[in-house]
Formats: sequence, C-alpha cells, structure tokens
Amino acid sequence: MTKPRTFKVRDKQLNFPTFMPDGTYGYVRALTGQDLQAVGLEALMMNAFHLMQKPGSTVISALGGLHKMAAWPGLLMTDSGGFQAYSLIRQNPKFGSLTEKGITFYPEASKRKLLLTPEKSIQLQMSYGSDILVCLDDCTHVDASRKEQETSVELTIAWAKRAKKTYQDLLKSRNLEENDRPLLFGVVQGGGEFDLRKRCAEALLEIGFDGFGFGGWPLDSESNLITDILEYTRSLIPSEFPIHALGIGHPQSIVAAYRFGYEMFDCALPTRDARHGRLYAKQSANASLDETGDWLKFVYINSDYYIRSNEPISPGCACLACQEYSLGYLYHLYRQRDANYQRLATMHNLRFMTQLTNDLRAMHA
Repeated sequence: MTKPRTFKVRDKQLNFPTFMPDGTYGYVRALTGQDLQAVGLEALMMNAFHLMQKPGSTVISALGGLHKMAAWPGLLMTDSGGFQAYSLIRQNPKFGSLTEKGITFYPEASKRKLLLTPEKSIQLQMSYGSDILVCLDDCTHVDASRKEQETSVELTIAWAKRAKKTYQDLLKSRNLEENDRPLLFGVVQGGGEFDLRKRCAEALLEIGFDGFGFGGWPLDSESNLITDILEYTRSLIPSEFPIHALGIGHPQSIVAAYRFGYEMFDCALPTRDARHGRLYAKQSANASLDETGDWLKFVYINSDYYIRSNEPISPGCACLACQEYSLGYLYHLYRQRDANYQRLATMHNLRFMTQLTNDLRAMHA
C-alpha cells in the first residue's frame, strides 16, 4: 500500500483514493451537478457507448460538451464501451458482434447497425471534452474459457495500439500542450489467467499510457471479489501509474482493492441501491475499516421499523438527508414513491462513498 497521493489532470486535481458514480448517459439519476458537488465528489464516470446513442454526439457538441451540458466542473472520465459490449453481445449475440474491426451493434429499438471502432471511441471521447479517456477493450467474465480470454487479450492489445495512434493524431491536430491534453488509460484483460494478465499488462506498458484499468467482470460465479487476480494485476503495473478498478463500487470491495493499491473506483451500485431502498451506514462512528466488513451496515428503508423513527440514516453524516430529515420521513417518501426520496437517498449513499474514501486516505496518510 502506497501513501495517499494526488493526481492532476489539466486544471483538475484528484485526491486518491477516489470514487466516481456512473453518470452513464450524462447524468446521475435524480441529482444535479450542484448536488454532486455538495456530497464532495471530485469526478464522474460517463460512457461513450451510451452517449453516442443518447443524447447523441451532435447534441452533446451543440450543448457545449459534457462538462457544460451536465453543469459539472469536476473531472470527467469516459469509459469506452467494452463492458457494455460484454453485457449485451457476449450474453446475447443477436445484439451484435465483436471482430478485429471493433464492436458492431444495434442501437436500442433500431434496425440500423452501428460500428464502434477503437478509433471512433477515442474520437468521440475527445469530442465530448473528457478529461480521462479509456481505450476500447474486449471484456470477459473471469470464468470464460481459456480460448475466449486469449482472444480478448489479443483484441484488447490490438485495439489499444490503434486507440493510442488516434489519440496522438488528435493531440497533434488540435495542438494540445502537455498541460491541456486529456489522459489516456489502457485496460488490462485476461480474466482469471495469470499469464494472460501479464501478457496484456506488458503489452500495454510498452504501448504507453497515463494510467490503466482493471478489466473484466470483477466477481466470480458466487459474487465474490476475485482478490487474487486483482492483487496480481496491480503488481504488474509500476506504482507510479494509477490503476482504476473499473466497475468496483461495493464499499467492502473498495476497502479490499485499495489495500492492493487501486486508487480509482466507479460503479452504479451505490446510486442504484439508494433508489431501491438500500442505504449505507457504518455500524458505529468509530468502526474500523477492517477486512471482515463488519463495519458496514445496510438500512433498508422499506422496513416498517422506521415508520416513527426520528433518527437520521447515519448519525454524524453531513449529507442533506441526514442533516434535515428523519428515517420516518424518508420511509414515508419511499412508500409514496416521491421523487424527493430518490434525490435524498442518492445524495446520502454518495456522501457515504466520499466519506469512505476520505477515511481510507486518513488511515494510510
């Protein structure tokens, strides 16, 4: 474990570790840019694969880019679409296919076929004004066959080379100086095969990137974090490079992965949990963030237990929900399916995540 550090991108600074909620289509559900700032977030993760479909690249351009469109002054990182291709195509081939050229897919409710190439992904992310771009990669499940993992690694490396060339060409054509350029991350694939993870990491290091992502589904068939692969993959990347644990966002998983040296995290889980009535809290204000996970408590707001509770979700939490509203009132809003519940609950879970990263930073300072 290295000591907490900061990471500068353009005029923005990230304090590691950092958690980014997923604003897949250019927004975090139920929240404004001001709400996101209020809970202490420094960065958001958006997705080029989805944004190119909704609202569409021409609309994003007309609205001044992602930062202006979403009224978000902080750092913006965009994922390429590799995971979305895994989710759609690998589980149901009728939605498209993966080839050496890129990802062919059918947009939702459309018979028109689209092709997302490594070059196109970088061009889109650059045009959106992203601060950190991610190369298109071929994502797999950890339990996929050896043959699938080998194909994934070779495609990921080939696509990374093409993405890097496009990135360099765009920097040159736009005359972007070192301090003005967005950063580019490569993604390490290889599933549960240690030698393939090494092959991929070494090839990406040779191509040269500003940072790296842990690629692939991070859970095994029993939904356990694949800690051995996570730890090994981090060991393959020199410590001066940040490595993003793509898709990892369960509080306990963040604590575990940070101990291995991961400093960047993103996931839709905390916001989805909030909307569905699962709120995060610590067992006590002084609970230690140990490996057992006993420090974490879930508050299920749909329980009749909270009908008359005047307590906040989590005593000591600085979010709007805990400072101004009782569990009893949140229970009432949830039961009434009122939009205010979604806003307050989402702000709470995201404030919990920023406090969690603050606590990790303080523990290892």
